[in-house]
Amino acid sequence: MTDPKEPLIRDLVAWIADAPRPYAEVMDIWRTSCPRLTVWEDAGDRGLLACETRDGALWVVATPAGRAEVNSATPP
Repeated sequence: MTDPKEPLIRDLVAWIADAPRPYAEVMDIWRTSCPRLTVWEDAGDRGLLACETRDGALWVVATPAGRAEVNSATPP
């Protein structure tokens, strides 16, 4: 059985790979209080996303591994 979070993880990484996003924006949209829906945490643990400081603000960017994941994903 496929993990139901996989499409969500790919969506998150693809969204950020399109353009770096402010950390606060990412947390507003993707944070969850559900312990079984760990999309943000899983993407970070896999090294698909990283945080960077730019002009004094925290930004979320797709890593090279994240971009490779997005580019290799099969369209639905």
